[in-house]
Amino acid sequence: MQEAKQHFSELIRAVQTRGPQFVTKHGEQVAVVLDIVDYRRMVGVEVVEDFKSFLFSAPDMSDLEIERSTEPMREVDFE
Repeated sequence: MQEAKQHFSELIRAVQTRGPQFVTKHGEQVAVVLDIVDYRRMVGVEVVEDFKSFLFSAPDMSDLEIERSTEPMREVDFE
């Protein structure tokens, strides 16, 4: 754990390039550091790679019927 604290930025780089990294205390594994994408996939949170993919992941609403009022617009006085 002490080494992980001292070299935290290296630990994060290792996670991003080599995958999950195990942290040990007195020679026993006590924790694992995961890439955020792997973590979200593991817990079932959908990972959206970019904004375009996010927009396309919206539910299909093409059959949604919206009713508009046929009443005339009200007048507004901007004085």
